[in-house]
Amino acid sequence: MTNEIITTSLNKDFEGIKKVDENGVEYWEARELLPFLGYEKWQNAEEVIARAARACINSGQDVDNHFTDISKMVKIGSDKKVNN
Repeated sequence: MTNEIITTSLNKDFEGIKKVDENGVEYWEARELLPFLGYEKWQNAEEVIARAARACINSGQDVDNHFTDISKMVKIGSDKKVNN
């Protein structure tokens, strides 16, 4: 028997969206992670994330150490120039 880790397609995808901060700490952004968890829309997971944050607080953990509130700007429209 071997201790080799078998990399599956899901693991590759998961690793593909991994971020690393300036201190070398790995993290994942929820909006990119949610499709792997079966959520098609961000709004469908908001309550689940809120419950996880409450569980963090209830267990005596600082929620800010585990959850970061970030916003991502969405590009609207196209880059095409309009001639009047």
